[in-house]
Amino acid sequence: MAGRVRHPIDNKSLEAYIAKNVPEIQVPLDVKQFGYGQSNPTYQLTSLATGQKYVLRKKPPGKLVSKTAHKVEREYRIIAALGDGRTDVPVPKAYILCEDESVIGTPFYIMSFLDGRIIEDPAMPGVSPEERRAMWTAAVTTLAKLHSVDPDRVGLGNFGKRKGFYGRQIETWNMICAAQAGVKDIETGEEVGELPHMKELMEFFGDERRQPRDRGTLIHGDYKIDNLVFHKTEPRVIGILDWEMSTIGHPLSDLANMTTPYYTANLDKSKVHSAHKAFLPGATPGLPTVEEISDIYFSTIEKLSGGKLTSSREEREREIAWSQAFIIFRLAAITQGIAARHAVRQASSAEAVKYAAARGALAEFAWVLVQKGQMQGQEKARL
Repeated sequence: MAGRVRHPIDNKSLEAYIAKNVPEIQVPLDVKQFGYGQSNPTYQLTSLATGQKYVLRKKPPGKLVSKTAHKVEREYRIIAALGDGRTDVPVPKAYILCEDESVIGTPFYIMSFLDGRIIEDPAMPGVSPEERRAMWTAAVTTLAKLHSVDPDRVGLGNFGKRKGFYGRQIETWNMICAAQAGVKDIETGEEVGELPHMKELMEFFGDERRQPRDRGTLIHGDYKIDNLVFHKTEPRVIGILDWEMSTIGHPLSDLANMTTPYYTANLDKSKVHSAHKAFLPGATPGLPTVEEISDIYFSTIEKLSGGKLTSSREEREREIAWSQAFIIFRLAAITQGIAARHAVRQASSAEAVKYAAARGALAEFAWVLVQKGQMQGQEKARL
């Protein structure tokens, strides 16, 4: 998956820094860039002396559209805290964080290369129904392991606030979206533009009476199948990648993010290229249902943490529905961000244009889910 370097770095400067600060990594290095990653350019480093591989993640070059994005420092901190046998959460080994921009232009960190399977398609084609179910189950139980870690025990007690997660998310994304909407294309001068129903969405999500009750746990922030590394031959997770949005927050945000393909399956693929028809009911043998995923998750949480996240099924369903609508809105905001980075030619993936084009349809769908939730609430109130 690693190939042409699209964002060049100073190899000699990098090698000098590594030789001085990480002697266990032998230089010189062969440097290639991975094709995935919409946010932080990611490189494969191979020691020409030993053949050992490593991974470097850096902030993108140029003026950043959002100060809250591209947090490679946060990625390094949580990987270092969870790894080296401190927890059962599978993560790469963290070697070093460099915040000195003079080395390769922007801050970066280096971690181990995990020799396993990164599955870009969450429907997991090419595996048996039995293995598909086992791998999805492993992904869900791995998420439950993360949510069961005590932040204080691993030195992450100040990694985020324990309460008010969704309130802060709404405020942050409102600010980010406003900044992204005003970005102008460097060639055409056209603004990226506001997401559809932005005002109404903010009013709905900002109503604290509707929000899921506070539960402060470590969260990944973008938990999904293609951010996991599976064992080469076994249906188990050996690593979680892409931690830039991690914090202390609400665990249902991760669960909702993971199950997004189930909800977007019905969308028009010509508008949302990630709309996955394999997630339509009964389309893919072995793929667990959303309800089964929820049951696996909560039963695992109950075993690992003494039931601290348990609640009535009705409350879970209501909170999951709210969380899912918010995740779809957030996805629209993220794709708007990709559009903004493309406008200033800062996007780091060849797929950027496709992702950016989906922002309007995703925002429209978030509004549909919100309206559906509002109607359900009114019906229950009348009953």
